Amino acid sequence: MEVNIIEKAMRVAAKGHEGQMRKEEAIPYLSHPASVAIKLAKHGFPDIVIAAALVHDVLEDTGMTREEFRTKLGEEVLVIVEQLSEDKSLPWEDRKMRYIETIGKADETVKAVSIGDKIHNAESMLIAYGIQKDELWKLFTRGKEKQLWFMGEMLTMFERTWKHPLVDEYRMLVERVSRL
Repeated sequence: MEVNIIEKAMRVAAKGHEGQMRKEEAIPYLSHPASVAIKLAKHGFPDIVIAAALVHDVLEDTGMTREEFRTKLGEEVLVIVEQLSEDKSLPWEDRKMRYIETIGKADETVKAVSIGDKIHNAESMLIAYGIQKDELWKLFTRGKEKQLWFMGEMLTMFERTWKHPLVDEYRMLVERVSRL
């Protein structure tokens, strides 16, 4: 029996993120890619996009190699996830600018996973802020100002390059986070 790509991706994500925690909420990291995948499933994206959402941080944040990833999940998921993965050898600002440029030129599959990721991150910030208040911003390498800059730049890029209800949802969240 062939295992569905979503099931394969969930197994890869669970193994890859085992023991990792969300920094702003101290809950298992797997909750993040699962939340992104659920959001995209609710919007009717195909299984390949849901699978990519589940593993969108695996190449960037685990020890899995590109070849292992391809073997487990195939070329189509790899192509999506590679575009979402940041080069952490670059300085933060350069890394973020490159990410914005890459997503801006990407197709809808990549944009969907990216905006799902950004939406869940913003939702998590709002929840964490309710508990931690301004202490939340100390968890981010560049603090509040740079986080808000990045969110604003991502929003501008999405508004310019993609028409989808998720862009409106992200806009509302960016506005709420900006008021914190």
